Amino acid sequence: MSYDPLVSNRHQVYGNEDPSFNQSTGFITPARPKKGTSNWIKFGIPVAVLVIVAAVVGGILGTRKHTSAATSASASSSAAAASASAKLADGLLATATNSYYMIPVYPSTTATSAYSTPTFNTAAAGWPTDSFAPATPSVLSVRPDRPRLIAPAYKWAALPALIASDPYLTYWNASIFSNASQYDALPAVVYYMDGDSGILDVARQVKQRVKAFGYVYRMTNDSHWVDRTWEELQNAAGNGTTSWGPDVDRWNAAHFLDTAELSAAYGIAYDWLYDMWTDDQKAMIRSTLIEYGLFPGVQGYTNSTDYNGWWDNDIWGNWNCVCNNGLTMASLAILGDDTTGYAEQLLGLTVDNAKANCAYAVSNDGTWNETNDYWYFGTTGHAEMSSSLITATGSDYDLLTVNPDFYKTGLFHMYGTGATSLFDYGDSGPNKYTATANSIIFYAEQYNQPQYALFQRDRVDAADPWNMFWYNPQVQGAFWDGLALDQTFINPGDQWMSMRSSFTDANALYVAVKAGTLQGHQTHNDLDVGDFVIDALGTRWAGELGDGDYLSPYYFSNDTQGSARWMYYRKMTEGQNTILIGATNQDVKAQPTINYGSDNATQSASTEFTPDSSSTAFFTTDMTSAYFNATSVKRGIRMINGRKQVLLQDEITASASVQWRMHTNATVSASGTSATLTLDGQTMDVSILNAPDGATFSTSDAVRLSTDVTPPEPDQPNPGVTVLLITLPAGTYNLQVLFSPQWNDGSSSVTPPSVDLDNWTLTSHDST
Repeated sequence: MSYDPLVSNRHQVYGNEDPSFNQSTGFITPARPKKGTSNWIKFGIPVAVLVIVAAVVGGILGTRKHTSAATSASASSSAAAASASAKLADGLLATATNSYYMIPVYPSTTATSAYSTPTFNTAAAGWPTDSFAPATPSVLSVRPDRPRLIAPAYKWAALPALIASDPYLTYWNASIFSNASQYDALPAVVYYMDGDSGILDVARQVKQRVKAFGYVYRMTNDSHWVDRTWEELQNAAGNGTTSWGPDVDRWNAAHFLDTAELSAAYGIAYDWLYDMWTDDQKAMIRSTLIEYGLFPGVQGYTNSTDYNGWWDNDIWGNWNCVCNNGLTMASLAILGDDTTGYAEQLLGLTVDNAKANCAYAVSNDGTWNETNDYWYFGTTGHAEMSSSLITATGSDYDLLTVNPDFYKTGLFHMYGTGATSLFDYGDSGPNKYTATANSIIFYAEQYNQPQYALFQRDRVDAADPWNMFWYNPQVQGAFWDGLALDQTFINPGDQWMSMRSSFTDANALYVAVKAGTLQGHQTHNDLDVGDFVIDALGTRWAGELGDGDYLSPYYFSNDTQGSARWMYYRKMTEGQNTILIGATNQDVKAQPTINYGSDNATQSASTEFTPDSSSTAFFTTDMTSAYFNATSVKRGIRMINGRKQVLLQDEITASASVQWRMHTNATVSASGTSATLTLDGQTMDVSILNAPDGATFSTSDAVRLSTDVTPPEPDQPNPGVTVLLITLPAGTYNLQVLFSPQWNDGSSSVTPPSVDLDNWTLTSHDST
């Protein structure tokens, strides 16, 4: 097999996920080697909440006088606060620290005062009305007062009273103060060039710190935080005690994400602390920002030979969103003070470009063009840009609405979040730092989708300065009340389904499965038609391996059949939970078709929920087009037995060897047609029903086959991961694999009838 890397390898430009990253502190030692091993279920260390709210917030409020708007907000906020307080009293802030995504642990309760239909209670307290409402908004006409970006002065004035009356704002405020204190104790962010992947991690650390320091200053009027912000800005300008990159390109415009994030950081610092900077400091901030940020941005847009601006040309993904946002925030911040004209020039370019590209990274079913994890980066850029335009100029210029389906992307994130983790197919991206899921709190109000805010506010990454201004305290209810347990995403490029037994039970059964095309995903996908994950009993039993090494040669080269990307184990078909035929990768031009069904079961307001015994959902796909050595390959997966078991069925006619593959962190004991998986003190029984001749379980390490072509660089190891296998010669097979979690609740397993995939319906498996 040959590979055909592009001459321009411009896509291999991200940082790496680091298992040692502490999500509470947001700090990581920058100097680190290439990405090595990771455990795909519970990598990272348990993270404890470091903030004691009452002790911290008591010393914050009352240190600054505010206007009467705050008093008014306090007087009218009791209704929403009562609901939120009731919810908080039930212990909703607890999170599962043994999970990388720290899924909330919902209390067992039938209380309807805390859990009810999602709504914005207009009779309760919210933000005062913004007096800045231009009749004819223009990107070149900004509000007369500061700050301009995301957090206007009227919101700062109202914030202390809202904090005092809303438990979420109280908690987040205290957490931001705690984080700022932790960053303050550290030296200025150390420059580190991560090979071809640039300085994205450190750029986002600078932005993260600037947000926290600026927030704490404006809440306290303590000039220490202005000085600490200045230290970070000076350092990133190359004027600190340690060097910061080459003189000619300190912000690494060759990897423009870095430039964009540092531009945003400088814009926030300039704007939020505007009244505290001296004229000389303002001039220095502008000079650095223009030289290393805005000028390269203009060149990227206007110079056809400028390599750094590739992302502005038909790139429907996080690159376009993040880069346009950084340039927009920075330009809005210095507009009126900039004598070079670059800020004005960029604002005439970025908004329309983002509307044509960034906004269409969401397909018509709400799915993000890349992966569940890159959704964080893209929507954060989109939300920051939209919010900044609204607050600075009075309009988003249809960035929020030009794609009429963008509002659905909150559902993509909610259904892509399982009982233990994300449906994390494809690449999972670099460190998030400031790229959180808080975009959906912004979208909640913009799109009138209160369930988005209710879902996100209990997540561990919700304690962020943006949420202090995006969150509407009027919101109340339970995101799951009346929400369907299942959702199918049917765009041909996506084609995936999420199904579960509960939104609030940490032990719930969760299944996600995908088909979809294999090209056009910004080279962040895998060759994975038919891939699936399973959660049950608080554990992920079938899971994803995640990123390969982003610094590996040609990792992001292209998505053609011969691409070197598909030579790496974690990206090739072999490394997925699907069917491998002839030990050969799937066809990148695959056009699978799908069928699906759901009884449309919904969860009630209570966190205690048990589906009806007949409740079910299923997803089938004809994925024949994904294979070179088969005349028919179909896969179906469904929940049975009241959503307590999972049936996975494959119907295959192949002219080459067939291998059924599933990656697991469990300890596997396989014998004949049965296998027992044990993990975290729990057990999952797996059995082959109506087994064809020769169909038995076996296991292997998660390593490439000896017949595979050698990749440009050796694979990363996958320690602790076992591949559960069924291996058969060429032929025609009906493989039915039953997953039976051992619930220990008195319930019994059932054996479903054998039904051809083409005959699957909601009732086809009701009886044996």
